[in-house]
Amino acid sequence: MNIDTIKNFTIDDYQNAYKNKEISPTEITQLFLDRIRLLDPSLRAFLTVDDKGAMQRAQELEEKKFGEADFPPLYGIPLAIKDNICIQGLPTTCGSRILSNYHSPFNATAVEKIIKAGGIFLGKTNMDEFAMGSSTENSGFGPTRNPFDPKRVPGGSSGGSAASVAALEAPLALGSDTGGSVRQPAAFCGIVGLRPTYGRISRYGLISFASSLDQIGTLTRNVQDSLALFSVISGQDNRDSTCAPYPPFSSSDCLHEDEIKKMKVGVAKEYFTTGVDPVITQRIQEILNILTKEGFEVVEVSLPHTDYALEAYYIVAPAEACSNLARYDGVAYGYRCNQPLNLQDLYTRTRTTGFGKEVLRRIILGTYCLSSGYYDEFYLKGMQVRTLVKKDFEESFEKCDILLAPVTPSLPFKFGEKSHDPYQMYLADVFTIPSAMAGIPALSLNCGYHQHLPIGLQILGAPFQEGKILSFASFLEKILLVPPPDIDSLHPKKEVH
Repeated sequence: MNIDTIKNFTIDDYQNAYKNKEISPTEITQLFLDRIRLLDPSLRAFLTVDDKGAMQRAQELEEKKFGEADFPPLYGIPLAIKDNICIQGLPTTCGSRILSNYHSPFNATAVEKIIKAGGIFLGKTNMDEFAMGSSTENSGFGPTRNPFDPKRVPGGSSGGSAASVAALEAPLALGSDTGGSVRQPAAFCGIVGLRPTYGRISRYGLISFASSLDQIGTLTRNVQDSLALFSVISGQDNRDSTCAPYPPFSSSDCLHEDEIKKMKVGVAKEYFTTGVDPVITQRIQEILNILTKEGFEVVEVSLPHTDYALEAYYIVAPAEACSNLARYDGVAYGYRCNQPLNLQDLYTRTRTTGFGKEVLRRIILGTYCLSSGYYDEFYLKGMQVRTLVKKDFEESFEKCDILLAPVTPSLPFKFGEKSHDPYQMYLADVFTIPSAMAGIPALSLNCGYHQHLPIGLQILGAPFQEGKILSFASFLEKILLVPPPDIDSLHPKKEVH
């Protein structure tokens, strides 16, 4: 069995191969580690590769005996984990020099659940520093490249996780989504990215950026694997007070095909304005035509406060970030400047040399918005706009079951194309931020290609309606027949056997 054999494998396919003794977890793990060793020197999706730990874990799993009834749902499945999610004993840098020497002493709840489900961790993936970015150009350890075109960005901030799955360095990955950091890189890398309802997955062990927005999400090569991984890591957790009191997601929460075809599909007119690449608009219109022929009712809805969501986000998120990042002062852990003259010098030099430019920009912005005299003028108004954005979605879901929209206004852009202008970079998330502000679930699905670059379609649902989103996405995946990423066909020299 080689990489070409497994490029279209689902979790079920791996597990059937294990049960039939066609391959073992150690052989599959070694296959992916070899793939990482071959591709990652140029792709740079991983910050840490845990060869020894992964092989040891695979060996431990092989030595255990499981029956059909108690076969773990992720038995022998290798995963990549974004480097802001804690795995005990491994580095957790958040893509920042200020945490370059930090090793987590504990596991995140999502990590604990994956271990219990039989998963194998290949390593930690690259990201924009503290998840602040849309291109992975802001990593303190250098950028990750898009597997489809090395001159282009993979999206961000979960760019390393998305690129690793697209390049088949890992079959599954975890990312985090604060304003679009799972869905936007999933769209740029041609895979499936799910951001569940806020509170559906525990944030315990996820390093905080903006606590009222952060959410762990899944990155996979197909919808079926997204459902399986989400089922494992979702559910209530007493260690996270914001985690919703809901049981883990189950396949029984999904709809049957006859129920799917009764769903009413909404299209928000505000998502198809000027500034969107015509290629993306045209592809989504083609999909709407296909759905109409399939018998779906398509209705237009309005989200009138969409235009204000981006500005409100860049008040609320930096305000929370400046509070969360205050702990990195060189005292308790992480980087500390050399030979500080006094306590004030320790704080100042540690933070100004330890953080990158984008993180410093957002700390200053957040501190300003929270400062005396400006709290009401900026932060309070930002929260009021957030309420209006949430209300827009609530009213829309009274008229339809799901919403379709672009994930991004453009196809993957080139390195340096937007990094000189922060506002242009922030616009890359203009279609993912509103749903993050509202706390609703959304999924990015690859719906086609233009000149070898993937196009992302966003499917949004009401809170805790992931079953509708995943059911519809699975249906659409089957009728569109868009193949998963196959970068070896684009770059023949990278073929692995």
